[in-house]
Amino acid sequence: MKRAIPVLVLTVAGLIPVWRYAPSTDTSSTTEVAEPASTPSTSASGGTSNQVLAGSTIKTEKGPVQVEVTFDGDKISSVRMLQQPNHPQTKAAVPKLIAETLTAQSADVDAVSGATITSEGYVESLQAAIDAKPASSSSSSSSSSPSASAAASQVVAGSAVGTEKGTVQVEVTFEGDKIDAVRMLQQPNHPQTKAAVPKLIAETLEAQSSDIDAVSGATITSDGYVESLQAAIDAKG
Repeated sequence: MKRAIPVLVLTVAGLIPVWRYAPSTDTSSTTEVAEPASTPSTSASGGTSNQVLAGSTIKTEKGPVQVEVTFDGDKISSVRMLQQPNHPQTKAAVPKLIAETLTAQSADVDAVSGATITSEGYVESLQAAIDAKPASSSSSSSSSSPSASAAASQVVAGSAVGTEKGTVQVEVTFEGDKIDAVRMLQQPNHPQTKAAVPKLIAETLEAQSSDIDAVSGATITSDGYVESLQAAIDAKG
């Protein structure tokens, strides 16, 4: 009986290392997996996407000239001025230069008489924006569908019309021959004007022409709007 006690003690002592070094059943890992880099989304339609590029700033005797060009695939869909001289000749010339650009689809446009310096700065900035555009791989597919390109949208700015209340200028978006949208590039900062503009635009979209009625209380602005609108319609290629 006295021998049994030491044997039992040794048996228990031998089991202690087994308990201490039992394998862990925890299978969790602390390794962090990096998330994939996000890819910027592009708005595409028919395999093409819009791309907006600013041309270089050209310093002229009249002031700096800089344009911003929106490309729809390989097509120049719109041009707007980021900087331009504050001269009547420039304000009258810019819509003509933009209209010629949209028709020519290049910087090969004629200088506007009376605004030669601004015209040259415009062409130089425009060419810089065109040169900055990466080559598109969709040029072959776009050339194979002339009917689609003929019905593409076209954005034309009307002339800037000076009125007693301030300058009025509109920009018209055409879908084929249809007036799809009108937005104000310049307008007088008056409550009557702000209230009248939505009505004038709504009438334009319904009439599909500049044959619209003046808004009561904003006759001067309405007349300027109609004149600028008609200039944009006339300038459409």
